[in-house]
Order: sequence, then C-alpha cells, then structure tokens
Amino acid sequence: MSDDTRPLAVFDLDGTLADSGHRQHFLEGSRRNWDAFFAAAPHDPPLEEGVSLVLASVQECEVVYLTGRPERCRRDTLAWLDRQGLPRGGLHMRGNADRRPARRTKLEILERLGREREVRVLVDDDELVCDAAERAGFTVVRARWAAPSPSLKDAQERQGRT
Repeated sequence: MSDDTRPLAVFDLDGTLADSGHRQHFLEGSRRNWDAFFAAAPHDPPLEEGVSLVLASVQECEVVYLTGRPERCRRDTLAWLDRQGLPRGGLHMRGNADRRPARRTKLEILERLGREREVRVLVDDDELVCDAAERAGFTVVRARWAAPSPSLKDAQERQGRT
C-alpha cells in the first residue's frame, strides 16, 4: 500500500476496464480452457468508459485494481495497465488456488482496504460483487458498458476462476 492518504477508487478489470469478449469462447462448453483464456488477456481492448472513469478518479483518489484473475497473471496484467496509460496502483488478485466466488474474494479484500483507508468507490461489472459490496456499506458504480457474458458470470460465481 502506498503512503498516499487520499481515498481509494477500486476498479475491476475484466468487463470494467478490459473487454474480455474476444476470449469468452474459451469458457464455453464442458471443457473450459482456462490457460488459453488467461493467455489471451494481454490482447483485451480497453473499455473507454472504464478507462475514462479511472482517469477522472485519479484527480481525487488513489486508484487500485481488484480482479478475480489469478496471481499468475500479474505480469501480463501490469503490462496491460501500463499499455493503456492507466495510473499505477495496487493490484489485488485472487490466489492461484482460490476458487471461492468473486463476491466473497473481492469483498474480503475491499473490507481489508476499508480498514486501512476510505474506499470512495468500487467500480465492477459483476452484479453479485456489487450487491455484496453495497450490503457491506461500500459505494458502487456498476460497470454496465460491456456486453454481459454468461460464461464469465458462471466462472466468477460458481467456479471461482476470475
């Protein structure tokens, strides 16, 4: 965590800042190819609405990123954020073996962040994550600017994969 004392603006990646639509086909059917799904992440185009919100938020907040991507994707994820010109900030990722639903893993991290600093806002596309965060008292912006993916929703909730 930085020594910055500004409030935190917490941003999800897939479906919020990164358009993962081109790699959804790896999650369809009974034989999901997780390695290929995550290997394609560096090629995600940015979602302009989310990027604009990050750039506006950095004026008053320290930006941090909260993703369900596994820790093994850290290097590629940091490189993607740099290529998009997004501000550097903490990157909170799922443990490689953590298969809990995103609504649990993300809320746990949000609550930890909230004990250390004010969390001004969470921006996420996962409705269950947003619902859980709101119930816990966090302010939420629901990222509804990307096409929803039933395969990704299943991965986030039932399989604890992203």
